[in-house]
Amino acid sequence: MTRWERLDQLDRAVFTFIHAKASAPWLDWLMLLLRQPETWIPLYAFLLFWIIRYGKKDAWKFIALSIVCFALTNTIGVEVLKPFFARLRPCHDEALKPIIRNIIGCGGEYSMPSAHACNHFGLAAFWFWSIHYLKAKKWYWLWFWAFIVCYAQVYVGKHYPGDVTAGAIFGTVTGFLVYQLFKLRTIPHSATAH
Repeated sequence: MTRWERLDQLDRAVFTFIHAKASAPWLDWLMLLLRQPETWIPLYAFLLFWIIRYGKKDAWKFIALSIVCFALTNTIGVEVLKPFFARLRPCHDEALKPIIRNIIGCGGEYSMPSAHACNHFGLAAFWFWSIHYLKAKKWYWLWFWAFIVCYAQVYVGKHYPGDVTAGAIFGTVTGFLVYQLFKLRTIPHSATAH
C-alpha cells in the first residue's frame, strides 16, 4: 500500500467515525448554519467597523486585500486545484452512501480542496497577521472560526477531513502571502506609538 493509499484510508476512517459516531440530529441545524455565508455577516461587519475605526489610513488597503485574498483562494481552489486532484466528494462514493446522513444535497462532483476551507483559512490568516502587525493584537479566535466552518463541511458530508486540511493549508499560505503585500508601505502600530 502506498503512502497516498494509507492517507486515503485514514481519511475515510475519520470521515466514517464522524458520521457514524460523532453526529447527532440535535447538532444538524448548527452544522448547517455554520457553513452558511449569511451566518458570518456580523463577523464581517465587526471587522469592517474595527478596521475603519482603528486602522484608519490602512482600512482601504485591508479591505481591498481581503477581497484579493478571497478571490485568489476561491478561484485557484475551485478552478485549478479541484479539477487537478479530481477527487470525488464522499457523497458520490457508493461505499460511503450508507453512512452519510443526507442532511444536505451533495453539490459538485469534486471535493479536494474544500473551497470553504481555502476561503475561511485564507481570510483568517490574512486578518490574523495583518491585525497583529497593525495593532499587536493576536485574535486566535479567527482560527477557531475557520476551523468550525471546515468541521461543518465534513459533518454534513460535503468533504473528507483531508479535503479541508488541504484547503486550510492552501488558504493559510495564500493569506500569509497576501499579508506580505499588506505590510508594504504599512507602518505598524509599534512604530507610531512613540
